Amino acid sequence: MEFDKKHIKPWVVASNRRIENMTNKVVRGWDRALGRLMVGGRKANYDDLRYEFTGGPGEAMRRKHYDRSLRLLWKAQEHSPQLDFRDCSIDERKLLEMALRSLTDQEKAERKRLSMPEYKEMLDREYTRREKQAIVNVLAAIGHGEAYAWLVSAELLNEVQSTGARSALTMQVMEEAKHFVVLRELLMAFDVPVPRQSAWAYLFLEGVYKSPGLEKFFGMNVVVEGIALSLFGMMSHLPGLEVLRLFHLDESRHTALPVNYFRDFPMTAWQRHNPRARMRRLRIILPALLLLPHLEEDLGELGIEAFDFGGSALRKISLLAERAGFLLPIPFNQLLSLLNQGFNTYCTATRDEHAFTDFTCQDTTRGMEEQRVESRIFSLA
Repeated sequence: MEFDKKHIKPWVVASNRRIENMTNKVVRGWDRALGRLMVGGRKANYDDLRYEFTGGPGEAMRRKHYDRSLRLLWKAQEHSPQLDFRDCSIDERKLLEMALRSLTDQEKAERKRLSMPEYKEMLDREYTRREKQAIVNVLAAIGHGEAYAWLVSAELLNEVQSTGARSALTMQVMEEAKHFVVLRELLMAFDVPVPRQSAWAYLFLEGVYKSPGLEKFFGMNVVVEGIALSLFGMMSHLPGLEVLRLFHLDESRHTALPVNYFRDFPMTAWQRHNPRARMRRLRIILPALLLLPHLEEDLGELGIEAFDFGGSALRKISLLAERAGFLLPIPFNQLLSLLNQGFNTYCTATRDEHAFTDFTCQDTTRGMEEQRVESRIFSLA
């Protein structure tokens, strides 16, 4: 795979790493102290150094229960067609119609999977070791995020009203579990170290997890899922990462959940305009912005300008937030303008001959199908 690599000055990379390491020590040390005093600290029982939840991977339990439950998941549409359930996928409906008839060539191709040794050989052919490490570093940022998505969506179950809303959240919990275990296996197959969660991701995701009540919808389904949607859409065209198209489809549904929920159970004017809530939402976004300089070297290795990705993701997040009614202390168009100025100031200081760029007008989603999905969500050309 050939990448049009973006050169990042070594002193910029070194400075960003030094700042992140210092921040990481301070933040984690502070949270450990609060935890020992039982007055706060880290909320998630997640071990990002080992990329697993506290207690170990538990692969035997996963295979016995999670994998088997998904295989044996029955569909009400198949067994009770007289009821108003439409829970079969297109493929499952085709199988029901075809009964014992053989699959088409297209379906066979869709289901064809490489064995693990062949998959690793393909990765070695397509990527250098540095490129593999860059892919893992970028995807690990959202891989750790999937752990938090799993935790947050489970907590949201107790916040929503109606059977339908709880059903929707239950499916998101299951899909987040699938994302975490599948993405973890995928990254392990690259045979390079999986990095710990950065200080910026730690602050960002802990802030989302600690958000009260339905504010978790903003942190998780708008911001985290908006970033994940953009990231999967940017990388799903790469060899060996085609499964990210399925992640992208799941994230598109997750980003729509707050809008659909508030259509039935609208937020009050106070919930939308509460100054403390608006400031809290801004505080959730700010640490996520610091992920851009943290990842710019790895994104550059893959031919991606970090601030193109950041501007693209922020524009989409702002659209999702405005539709759901999550207001910030300043209007989103002003925030995007300020962030665009900030991105250009940083690039002027760290890049040679940087020309002013409207980063918030960029779109880094690459796959045609992914672009169609996002076009339906955001009404973008």
